[in-house]
Amino acid sequence: MSEIQSNQLTMSYSLKQSSLTKKFVMAFAGLFLITFLFVHLGINFLVLLPSTDAFNIAAHFMGTNILIKVFEVVLFGGFFIHIIYGLILQIQNWMARPNRYKIEGWSHTSPFSKFMIHTAAIIFVFLIIHIMDFYIDAKFLGNIDEVTIDGKSYHDLGAKVIAEFQYTWVVIGYVASFLFLGFHLHHGFESAFQSLGLTHTKYTPFIKNLSLIISIVLTVGFIIIPLAIYFGNY
Repeated sequence: MSEIQSNQLTMSYSLKQSSLTKKFVMAFAGLFLITFLFVHLGINFLVLLPSTDAFNIAAHFMGTNILIKVFEVVLFGGFFIHIIYGLILQIQNWMARPNRYKIEGWSHTSPFSKFMIHTAAIIFVFLIIHIMDFYIDAKFLGNIDEVTIDGKSYHDLGAKVIAEFQYTWVVIGYVASFLFLGFHLHHGFESAFQSLGLTHTKYTPFIKNLSLIISIVLTVGFIIIPLAIYFGNY
């Protein structure tokens, strides 16, 4: 074997190992973010109670507790890693597309897999808007009114959420974003286990079914909230 061929094989192996490492890290980050979504959904449902006090208290706790603040850093790190690695892997796939076409046709790919980068881009835009509208507004701009509960002052995030979901275009945008998130999660959860090497004929079907259940529960759960507020007496 010539030196050039040896270098090419070494480079190919390094790229393969690098790609596998990125998939492994991205899978862990994705599963971590799914866990956060369930926590976030549980807190969001509190806004549907007759009083938004419980929601405001929970939101305040999430924003001020030292352990949660550490978790917050990890959370943003998870978002960053998941997005950056996902983008890098997608670019690598695009660059390898001519070779891939020889192996499998477009029709052999899951529709959820085909548009992962597209749904990710939409979710990313929604996430930026959401962070600017609530997190940045409450943390730094101080544009959110305050409310007193049991003699203590809290940001009235509950009132802001209810006010936001009075607008038709906001509700439509929110619902559409979480529909795209559902599509993203359906493939993402299952592929995370594949990236971690946790595939087997016995439990892979269970993971596929669990992936569908998780995507439906989170999507429907988040969508119910704006619809309930928009069509309810809030």
